[in-house]
Amino acid sequence: MSELLSPAMVPRIWQVGALCRAIADALDARFNPVAVRGEVSGFSRASSGHCYFSLKDESGQIRCAMFRRAAGLLDFSPRDGELVEVRGRLGVYEPRGDLQLIVESMSRAGQGALFEQFLRLKAKLETEGLFDAARKRPLPVMPRGIGLVTSLGAAALHDVVTALQRRVPHIPVVLAPASVQGSAAPIELMQALSNLYLLTQEGRGLEADLSRKMGRSASDTGPVIDVILLVRGGGSMEDLWAFNDEQLARTLAHSPVPIVCGVGHETDFTIADFVADLRAPTPTAAAELVAQPREVWLGAIDGVARRLQDAVFRQIDLQSQRLDLTASRLGRPSALVGRQRLRLASGAQRLQFASLLFLKHRQQDLLRLQTSLPDTMQRSLERKRERLERAGLRLGLLDPTLVLQRGYAWLTSSEGETITSVRQTHPGQPVRATLSDGEVDLTVSHSP
Repeated sequence: MSELLSPAMVPRIWQVGALCRAIADALDARFNPVAVRGEVSGFSRASSGHCYFSLKDESGQIRCAMFRRAAGLLDFSPRDGELVEVRGRLGVYEPRGDLQLIVESMSRAGQGALFEQFLRLKAKLETEGLFDAARKRPLPVMPRGIGLVTSLGAAALHDVVTALQRRVPHIPVVLAPASVQGSAAPIELMQALSNLYLLTQEGRGLEADLSRKMGRSASDTGPVIDVILLVRGGGSMEDLWAFNDEQLARTLAHSPVPIVCGVGHETDFTIADFVADLRAPTPTAAAELVAQPREVWLGAIDGVARRLQDAVFRQIDLQSQRLDLTASRLGRPSALVGRQRLRLASGAQRLQFASLLFLKHRQQDLLRLQTSLPDTMQRSLERKRERLERAGLRLGLLDPTLVLQRGYAWLTSSEGETITSVRQTHPGQPVRATLSDGEVDLTVSHSP
């Protein structure tokens, strides 16, 4: 016989909704507000703008909801596997009875100090001009060789090699392995880049000059590299931090060939992205940017071959027509000779007519000259006689005897020099005065 339960031991019978609300009230009073760190899992954004995901670690997980207002304040796009810190309120989603965290803010875990360091370095290098668009170089259309810097164990290596093998299997690829994560990564990346720089056209030239100065022959160390790919897969800011190194940025800026940076996913940005000549959203995209598919070039070659073949055929047809015309002319030389005779007879007739016409014109000119010559000579003599008379009148006006007839005298010394000033005389000097009707010898009695 079962023992009757006392009223104190009888549990309260709850309505489901009331129990959920009671649990929610207990959680709110005990925990809220709450801050949680965990790894994002199953992140999705609904058409309404609300975001749904889970936060998990090695020992558990909790469902989260982030409404549109809070989601609009995010300064990054959360991705699965990313470590974040959230602040919000624990509650119960009553329609399903699920425990959930209503997230009011989210940030990358530990990103504060790193992000500030990233912004300071970015501003410094931007001021120095390392990000200027003017220093960005276009990618080669058909590179002779492609340099690749990444980790041997990275998935990005497989993606890039697969894309290059598929699109340009004829272009050699030189791999310079380096760590892409950790404290030693920046040094290894710089060393890998420096090794590839020696394989560029400029690097080969410097090596050849150095070898000549040292009396050694330059060695061929492989294909010439015209472009370099710097790639790695996605990760958190800490994972990609090696690509925010200042010395690595300066090494990239001194590259003798264009560099394509494909680090992380489309939403990830590093200092290397800004310094590189071109940023690719993914490693595979970086490979595709420097590798035009072989089919494109083969199609272009086929097009050129077709145009060349058409041009050759057109020239053959044209030359065949000219050959046929020449053969038809040579087949009947009598017709050609007849035409030449007609041309010769016509030319002789025109020459004879032109000669007769020329002689006729010259005879007419001669008759006109014979008719007009007496009158022309008479007019010429009259003009010359008039000019002679005018010259005689002007000459008579210049006759010095006309001046002497007006009472003037012309004085000369005994040597025949003309005296025009009293300073040319002295007392007792003999002078000769020429008057209008003769000459008189005089002696100077007084001189000033």
